[in-house]
Amino acid sequence: MPIRYEKTGHIAQITIDRYEKRNAFDVDHAEQLMACWDMVRDDPDVWVAILTGVKDSFCSGGDLNAMRDIARETALHGRSESKDRMTRNGTAYFTLKGFDIFKPIIAAVNGHCIAGGMELLGGTDIRIASEDAVFAISEVRRGLFAGGGTTARLPRQIPWPAAMELLLVGHDVSAERAKEMGLVNQVVPRDRLHDTAWEWAEKIAANAPIAVQGAKKSALLGFRAASLEDAYRIEDECHDRVYVSEDAQEGATAFLERRQPVWKGR
Repeated sequence: MPIRYEKTGHIAQITIDRYEKRNAFDVDHAEQLMACWDMVRDDPDVWVAILTGVKDSFCSGGDLNAMRDIARETALHGRSESKDRMTRNGTAYFTLKGFDIFKPIIAAVNGHCIAGGMELLGGTDIRIASEDAVFAISEVRRGLFAGGGTTARLPRQIPWPAAMELLLVGHDVSAERAKEMGLVNQVVPRDRLHDTAWEWAEKIAANAPIAVQGAKKSALLGFRAASLEDAYRIEDECHDRVYVSEDAQEGATAFLERRQPVWKGR
């Protein structure tokens, strides 16, 4: 089955639909997801994206057959053509490693979020989990390595002890425990997951897209900056771009005229 991409208004939903493999990724499906990320990034009419899976699996990571092939190719040749395809030669990993999208991405975690699924989760901004969702970074239990961004991103996103618990033990974590760790924003009943994710998306899409994207860009790039001074410089650049936009003028005007703003995204 494909990775499905559907757009409604200013919101795009990406659905991982490979349940026969618990929504695990092989090379072809990784390339499909990267094509979806291209569309989110490049379509000016998309302001927010939602990522989810089918049935009771968000994403169980890399297809172990594909991972075995990558390990075998690397051992034999020092590189892997399969890995190059899955990662676009390391620059646009399907987990958003090294591939920046400044539009907000909401994860609707509908079940198992394991291994590469956790790496994919690390590239999202707002995370809603169903009550029966399960989280695990299980690579250490398979003799593998979570190389899709997790070891770099996770300790920057949640407290160190919680990150180490996930990275070093490799055990399953419930949705409620994930919320305690700061890994997800909200836990809801399964039958409320889709609606809740869309409620979050609609709230964000009601805001000025240039301002929203500027805020995410400043936060994301500033977090990577070598110093606070560099982060301030990035913030100033984002501030200036937002403040010269038509939407900045429209927001102020709409407030003074006591009406809802009409955003143009420019």
